[in-house]
Formats: sequence, C-alpha cells, structure tokens
Amino acid sequence: MTSSLSALTVCLMLLLASGFPLERRGGAHPAAAKDKRAQYAARDDVNIIAHGLLQLGQSLKEHVDKTKVQMRDVFTKLKVFNRSTAELGRQSQRLQEQGETLRARALEMEQREAQLLNITAELKETAEDIQQERRTMSERLSRLEQRVDRMLQGHRNSTDAGNIQLLLQAQNRRIDDLVEHIRLQQDKLDKQNMRIRTLQAQLSNQQAPLQSSTDDPLQSSVEEQRDTPLDMAADCHELFLRGETTSGVYTIQPENSEPFNVFCDMVADGGWTVIQRRHDGSVDFDQLWEAYVKGFGSLNGEFWLGLENIYTVAKDGGYILNIELSDWEDNKASVQLPFELGGLETNYSLLIQQSDTFSTLQSSLGADAVLGLPFTTRDWDNDHKVNINCAKHLSGGWWFSNCGRSNLNGRYFQSPPPKQRHQRKQGIFWKTWRGRYYPLKSSIMMIAPAAIKKS
Repeated sequence: MTSSLSALTVCLMLLLASGFPLERRGGAHPAAAKDKRAQYAARDDVNIIAHGLLQLGQSLKEHVDKTKVQMRDVFTKLKVFNRSTAELGRQSQRLQEQGETLRARALEMEQREAQLLNITAELKETAEDIQQERRTMSERLSRLEQRVDRMLQGHRNSTDAGNIQLLLQAQNRRIDDLVEHIRLQQDKLDKQNMRIRTLQAQLSNQQAPLQSSTDDPLQSSVEEQRDTPLDMAADCHELFLRGETTSGVYTIQPENSEPFNVFCDMVADGGWTVIQRRHDGSVDFDQLWEAYVKGFGSLNGEFWLGLENIYTVAKDGGYILNIELSDWEDNKASVQLPFELGGLETNYSLLIQQSDTFSTLQSSLGADAVLGLPFTTRDWDNDHKVNINCAKHLSGGWWFSNCGRSNLNGRYFQSPPPKQRHQRKQGIFWKTWRGRYYPLKSSIMMIAPAAIKKS
C-alpha cells in the first residue's frame, strides 16, 4: 500500500510539471503567447489528475483509519498487560506474606517441638526414678521377709515376738513412706502427661493449616496420640486447655470421684463449669436436702449441679465463683468471689476469702460467708436465723445467714411479679443490686480456677 501511494504521488507530480510549465522571466514572445494556450493540459488530463488525487486521498484515509484501529488494539493490549502486571504484583505480595506467616508458624512449631522433647526427657527421668524406687522397695521387702523367717526359726519366746513386731512396724512405716513417695512421683508423672497432651493438641491445631507431609515423624506421633484415649478432665478449664473451645455439655472426672456431666461455658481465656442456671421457671428449685446434694434439672436448661459435684471440683481450693444476674429490663450485673467449699461434714459450707474491699454487689453474699455459711434446705436447717428456717420461710436451698441478703434458688416469678410483698420476697433476689423484693429474671453461677477471669 505504501509503495503504490508513492508511485501515484510521483505520477501526479510529473503530470503537474508537464501540464503547467513555468513562464520565463523577462516577458514572452508574441508568437509564443499564441502557443501558450496549446501548452496547457487538456481537460481529460486534469480529470485524470483530480481522480488520482481523490484516489490518493481515499487511500490515505483508509490507511489512517486502519492505523487508528491498530493503535487502539495496541493500547488495549497494553492496558491488559498493565492489569496483568499489577495482579501479578499483588499475588507476589500475598505469596510473600503467606510465606512469612508459614515461616513464623514453622518457627513456633519448632519451639513447641523442642519444649515437648524437653518435657518428654523429664518424664522419662521421672519414670526411671519411679522404677528405681519400686525396685528398691521390692529388695527391702525381700530382705525383710528373709530376716523375719530367720528370726521366727531361731527364736520362739515372747520377747523375740515383741522385737519382731516392733521391727515389722518400723518396716511398715518405711514402706508407707516409700508408697507415699511413689504416689507423689505418680502425681508428678500425671501432670507431665497432661502438659504433653496439651502441647500435642496445640501443636496438631497449628499443623493442620500447614498441610504437612504424612511421613513427618512428629506428625505421625501426634496422629497416634490423637487416636489414644485420654484421661477425663477434672473440670471445664482443663478441657479448654486440651483444645475444647465450644460451650456445651461435657463429661469430667475430678480426682477420687466418679465421672459426671457438666455444662461448660468456654470463653477466650478458659473454661467455666456452670453449677446453676435459672431463666424460665421450668424447674422447681424448692427441693429437699438430698436433691440439692445430688443435683437436679437439665444441663441444657435450668439446673442445679449438686453440692457433692461442686465440692469434688473445687475441694482443693484456688477457685473463683462467678455470678451473672439480669432483671426484666435486661440489665445485667456480675459478681466474682474467690471461695472454698467444704464437704458433707461441714454441711457444704461456703467460705469467701476475707476482704476489706467488698463491693456493694459482692457484699450480699461475700460479707456473710467470710466465716463460712453452711447450706440450708427446708428439711435441713443450718442458717444463722434463730427459730426460723430461711429455706422454709422463703423458698429453695441456699447459703443463708439471716434470710434477707440473697437467694438465687428461690421461687421463679414471671413478670409482672406478685403484688403481695410477702410473696415477692420468696423469689430470686440479690439485695444489693435490685433490692430485697425484686424477683430477678435470670441467674447463672459458674466456677473456674482463680487464674482466669470471666470476660
């Protein structure tokens, strides 16, 4: 196309040059003036030139249009290329961030693996010590039996028998000391096992997103441990440490007790064992002593966990009691009290730790229980009120002092409450919050190790 346009342009220039000659300077000869008209181009030649110019213009226009289309295509491809380049840059940045995250996780896993190996080494040493103690005790028992046999064969009088008895008593004491030492070592071993299981659970949770290879020896050991049945947890916080983060019903087994079900309230910092819940009046809490000892209600609804179950969880102390209250306008209040709970021999006395800074809310129970408050029901009167059974006078079982400061196990009244004042005082109340005669809408009581706080 370019070569044809160039040729056509050359032809037109030649025609113009031949059809329009230049005049000489200095004037023309008269005879030449007559021939001058003959030298002008013919009309057909002019038409040919004009037609050629039109074709040239059309060709130039088509060439320009085609060039514009090609330029648009080039710009479109450049835009696509720029977008692709920007997307590749973003993807590269994301991959770099993911790589840094994976490296950080890998470093943390290496640290946990080292910690796990250290604990395993300590556990192995402890097990070896226990085995050595058992062998030593077995050898001492064997020597004792041989010595007793020799003494029985060589001496038959009463004096020798007394000496043998004293010797046996001394050996029995030594055996008891060894057994106690082994028990302490076993407790230490159990705690180490718990720490290992907790670390393995945390390690397995972090390994899952990394999608590591199945032939990794550490991953294989974690999978084997996951398939191994674990001992039951002692409370909800121990379940939380093992990786359980969803609130619901679980089975626990505190030390020296049978397994039983509890409702666990899992929060960001730990697990809380719920011991009481009131919210709709579906369960009658005006129960006798035996029912309050064993527990009643539904763990997914209203319930009382049972004094004996609460005692088995918190008997070693170091626990905090959290109480959450709400009124009929959905206002809420929360009370936390460090506590200890005695066993049946103390009528499950509640002891709140002495404090000079009890808040107004805490004083409804904490101020009364600093010296211990035994539990009272309408058939088992242990309160501080003379000649009056607070549980019978009000309703439900509670750690009563003089009947008037708190009772979260009272009768449940739907809103609006009864008009009679003597009826309203039988409801669920917390005097230092909404007053003595305001029946509350709901209450939840839960316990956990004092090291965590309810968020």
